[in-house]
Amino acid sequence: MSSYDPFEEARAQMTELRRRLFPLRRQLVFGLAALALLVGLVTSYYQIEPDEVGVVLRFGKHVDTAGPGPHFKLPFAIESVMKLPVERQLKMEFGFRTARADVRSEFTRGESAVAEAEMLTGDLNVAIVEWIVQYKISSPEKYLFKYRDVSATLRLMSEAAMRSIVGDYSFDELITGGREEVETKAKALLVELNQLYDTGISIQQLKLQDVNAPTPVRPALREVEEAKQERERAINEAWSDYNKVVPSARGKAERELQSAEGYAIERKNRATGDAERFAALYDEYKKNPEVNRTRLYLEAMSEVLPKAGRKILIDGEAKSVIPLLNLSEGGKR
Repeated sequence: MSSYDPFEEARAQMTELRRRLFPLRRQLVFGLAALALLVGLVTSYYQIEPDEVGVVLRFGKHVDTAGPGPHFKLPFAIESVMKLPVERQLKMEFGFRTARADVRSEFTRGESAVAEAEMLTGDLNVAIVEWIVQYKISSPEKYLFKYRDVSATLRLMSEAAMRSIVGDYSFDELITGGREEVETKAKALLVELNQLYDTGISIQQLKLQDVNAPTPVRPALREVEEAKQERERAINEAWSDYNKVVPSARGKAERELQSAEGYAIERKNRATGDAERFAALYDEYKKNPEVNRTRLYLEAMSEVLPKAGRKILIDGEAKSVIPLLNLSEGGKR
């Protein structure tokens, strides 16, 4: 009769367990290897869109910049990719924030937005200036690694440039014809600051959105603007009346003057003609006084006789014809 050995039984059970688990362990190893391969493939592939570039980092150090298209990198977080929209125009808002961009966009104005928009003008008035800056990323490496926060730097530069320019203009200039000049000068100053700090971005445009007075003084400002508009309306009406009356009066005076000048010329020419005619007649008269005297007499009589009513012709030598004539008013010719 053999004795019972518990250690020998345990060893036999362990041997049997290893024999049964060996196929499972091999499957588990194969599964883990396949999972690692799949994770490696997934984490090594990346896609860059047409308007982007990919900045490849190996343990946080910049090693490559990838263009648009499919690419591969070292997997398992050995290398990482930061995508930047270098071809897209980016926008930064000042004095307001776009809450929802749609057909009817919605904007918000928090305390920080209002604080950056409040500025002192050249005539010591407070203006609420809202504007936007549009820019592009020109150097991905400088944009990512030269400054801790390029967006905050750009915001400070834009605010400094706008405050510097606004301080040279009056409030009326900001809300009327000086807007374009302020935009041009502020953009030029911002471009100069951006080149000085070399932030890796390029300034595309600076556009004023709105310039207004603080809320408490807006009713008074509205009344001032209405008074200005009323003044302009009265001035325009006065000029309209002036343009109607004055040119008409000037035209009438010009016509009267031209009529007087024409009449003077006519009288002068007529007098000159009469004088020349009389002189010509006198010259002819001196050549043959008797003939001309007779001709002048006949011409005068031809003008006078038709105008006379009753005519009586008497021989100069007759002496007894008067009693034969009926000289009463009712008599006939």
